Amino acid sequence: TVSFSRKEFKRRIFVITFFRTKISVVVYKVNMARIWEAYNKLLSSQPLLTKALTSCVGFTAGDALAQNFVEKVEKYDYARTARLGSFGLLVHGTTGHYFYGFLDSKLPGTAAKTVATKVIIDQVFWNPCFGIMFFSYLGLAEGKSISDIATKIQQDLKTAVMGSWAVWVPAHTVNFAFIPPAQRLLYINTIQIFYNIFLSFLGNKKVEAVEEKKE
Repeated sequence: TVSFSRKEFKRRIFVITFFRTKISVVVYKVNMARIWEAYNKLLSSQPLLTKALTSCVGFTAGDALAQNFVEKVEKYDYARTARLGSFGLLVHGTTGHYFYGFLDSKLPGTAAKTVATKVIIDQVFWNPCFGIMFFSYLGLAEGKSISDIATKIQQDLKTAVMGSWAVWVPAHTVNFAFIPPAQRLLYINTIQIFYNIFLSFLGNKKVEAVEEKKE
């Protein structure tokens, strides 16, 4: 029978644990590399669908985080998450695909002037359009009237647009300067998951306060 001292036993446990950890890290990296390769293949073969699904995941995750960790709701609203996820799938991913594709075709390159122009166009022109689409889609999905949706836009669009500048001006500077065009929406949605916490909260905020002021 082979016996070990306590010190030798601890040393062997440490070595085994170390190599198990190293193997796990290698396996994880290999798996992530395969997923990344598969994602890029999908971007090449099915760019519109891939970007739409990416946005669906981003908006779904953002609302889940908002409900569970920011608002800490007592009863989870699955219909609300479905509305946000479907907005990502049907609106954000599709319009983003065409808008950023158009922007890259008209303003190619990563020169400082080009990047600054893209950021200005995105934040001054596209950002308000996106906000109107966002509040309109959520309102229609909830069965609200046109007047209710108009009130919501009047109340919260400015907050959404100006609130986004702190996040998206630096984010899009990096985006247009360093991110390959095909992967723009993946980059945007990575940041958007956390920004969607703010959007989800704002999109589902009540408008009674505005109605009371009008009375």
